[in-house]
Amino acid sequence: QVQLVESGGGLVQAGGSLRLSCAVSGRTFRSYGMGWFRQAPGKEREFVAAISSGGVIRYVDSVKGRFTISRANAKNTVSLQMNSLKPEDTAVYYCAASPSGIDYVGNFGSWGQGTQVTVSS
Repeated sequence: QVQLVESGGGLVQAGGSLRLSCAVSGRTFRSYGMGWFRQAPGKEREFVAAISSGGVIRYVDSVKGRFTISRANAKNTVSLQMNSLKPEDTAVYYCAASPSGIDYVGNFGSWGQGTQVTVSS
């Protein structure tokens, strides 16, 4: 089991950028797949991006070309660079860890507390 702490959320105007970071405890970080999810008010949580232990990356279509996920195994961190932000990106963003790959949401068993991202129009 790992513990995750997100940071970097905030308020930004449409077209702006934010960088989210997730610090992960534990010596086995490099073996975990890592993901970012988000939940907007009144909506279900949705997948945003993920990176496997081997560096395979996946994005939801709505953020392709705007968001970039990366990981730094030496620092036990995973980041989400968000550019060209839109009001519809407004949500609480959660970092999550999977010991079993990134292809299924159910594999992500450890979650952070979330960080708010608000994009004004």
